[in-house]
This record gives sequence, C-alpha cells and structure tokens, in this order.
Amino acid sequence: MGDYYITIGKNGVEKSREGDKRTPVGVYHVTANLPRAKLTDFYGSGAFPLNYPNEWDRRNGRDGHGIWLHGTPRDTYSRPPRASDGCVVLTNQDLESIEKYLQVGVTPVVIANDVQWVSNADVGQSRAELETAIEQWRNDWESLQTDRYLGHYASGFSSGSAGLAEWAAQKRQVNAGKQWVKVKLDDVSLFLYPGQQPLAVSTFTQDYRSNNLSNVMKKRVYWIREGSRWKIIQESAA
Repeated sequence: MGDYYITIGKNGVEKSREGDKRTPVGVYHVTANLPRAKLTDFYGSGAFPLNYPNEWDRRNGRDGHGIWLHGTPRDTYSRPPRASDGCVVLTNQDLESIEKYLQVGVTPVVIANDVQWVSNADVGQSRAELETAIEQWRNDWESLQTDRYLGHYASGFSSGSAGLAEWAAQKRQVNAGKQWVKVKLDDVSLFLYPGQQPLAVSTFTQDYRSNNLSNVMKKRVYWIREGSRWKIIQESAA
C-alpha cells in the first residue's frame, strides 16, 4: 500500500462536460501505456489514459475525453492540488514507482471524493452478497427459466439503447430456441462505486456455450440495490 500526492482538475471533481476542467469520479481502467518517448515534456515520465467516459458515465449523460494518469514536466516537481484540466497528475518519481502495477485493460483506477475505511467483516459481507447475486444470476441464466433470469434486472435497466421491456422480449425470444446453456465466469472483479449509493460494478470474462451459439467476451455489469437485493442496472461488453 502506498500514499501519493496528486493534482486534480482546476474545478475539482465530478466531471460531467467536455472542457469543465473537472476530474471524474468512478471506477476506470487503464487503456494504454504511453512512454515518455511518445509524449511532450508536459506529461513527464509517462501517461496512462483511462476509459472515461465509461458505461455508467455515458448512461448518465457525461461526456468529454482525454482523462489520463500522468507525470509532470522536468522543471516541475509537483503541481498545485487543483491545476490540471481533469487529469490525475503525480510527480514523476511517484508515477515511476506505480507504473509497474498499471496493466492495460486490467488495472482498475478508482477515483473517489474521499476514502472510507471499513472493517474486514464489512468488506467480506458486501463481497459475499454481490458474489451470491452474480452466482444466482448465472445459475438462473443456465436454467432457461426466463422469468427467474429476468428477475435479476432492475426496473431502470438498460443495455445500449434497449430498456428492460425490450431486453426481456429479446431474451424470451432467444431462450425459446435454446435446448441448453452453460455460462462460466472467470477473472471476476468487484468494486463498490464511489459517489453512488448503492452501486457496484463487476467485470469478468464470460464464456457462454449453448446448442446454437458459443462465444467468449469481457463483460461489465453494474448492480444497484433494490430493496434487499442486488439487481443489474447496466450490462455491456467491457
């Protein structure tokens, strides 16, 4: 565990618009590793673009682009706390110390207003509840009991341009042609989403097999609390 000083946007956090000079709040992933040789001196020892806007940002109408994790110019050790156009800026020394952990498409970057420390027991309980919800969803998908499967989706669900009603109709049509389905989930990651209550995001590799279709894809699913259950509010390819 490390603790590093960072610079954020001139106007703080919760980015929502192109050019608002704010840093987004959310769960993001590194999309590229841009070495010093491919950058101007402004970005220091390297840069790691993030996938802002992510699926949840787009659902909520947030736009903009070019949010990077990067260093500082050679003549600058560190920048003031609020000095970037929205990027997260570290000293070159600090960036170099963490870059070995930043894997493209793998490493999550969680940007939050603050850090709330919780007990191991609370973390374990939250994780167990989400893991149970994911496993029940997977089992009900395999069962071809479409009503049970659709019961895992929140009333406000969307996937691309499809809302819950359209999604449900499509799934009923698809399942009518299935004799069997097998779904395997690997490399599952789970995060409670900062700044949103209660929201969680899971990312995993989905291996789907059936009598007439097989595919493997990386998927990202957002879960919201409805009553006592975690339900899916957003589902898409990652």
